[in-house]
Amino acid sequence: MRLLIVEEDDELGETLAEIMTGQGFDAERTCRGADLLLGHRRYDAVILGLPDGDGLHTLRRLREVSSVPVLILNDRDDERTIVRGLRSGADDCLAKPPRIGELVARLERVLRRATFESTSGPTVVITGDVRVDLAAREVDVAGTPVILTQKEFELVEALVARPGTAVSREFLMDRVWGDAFCAVSRTLDVHISTLRAKLGTPGLITTVRGFGYRWRS
Repeated sequence: MRLLIVEEDDELGETLAEIMTGQGFDAERTCRGADLLLGHRRYDAVILGLPDGDGLHTLRRLREVSSVPVLILNDRDDERTIVRGLRSGADDCLAKPPRIGELVARLERVLRRATFESTSGPTVVITGDVRVDLAAREVDVAGTPVILTQKEFELVEALVARPGTAVSREFLMDRVWGDAFCAVSRTLDVHISTLRAKLGTPGLITTVRGFGYRWRS
């Protein structure tokens, strides 16, 4: 997995490159945003740690040409800074200096999401009488629209992207709620139960005991 670390601070940048290499990444480090903009196609993910103003400017320019996953390292750990980073196109944000275990876990989550999205298949999925338009975010059953909440649709989206494949509880919680560690809660089960009732199609969403759920192929 090719990783570019864009960090102005030499000590932090070199330390991160060494640590991430030890974590199994093919990590390179630069101190210039221009290197990212010129060479972004060579990388699978980016850790962007430039000063807030420069980092956001670089990120906005990058998002004009690339959807490569980006985790920002902010100089400040406040809500306004985090929101600005996310709205500028970051996939996740952490404050400097990052805790390495959290940095690795968050980067892995960003990469899982990117991999899922890149292999998610067609924008319209039809299973029996159920039609899911992923682009329009619409679902209908036998031509009748079904009104879903945002979380319900995101669950459908995660399941129909891999019809016939068992999808783990951890992945669904991480994908929809952003926290795989809450996978033991009843939140997911309640939403699945409501979805089944709204779609009214027996066997469409099946339970994979001890693992997760499957959308009928």
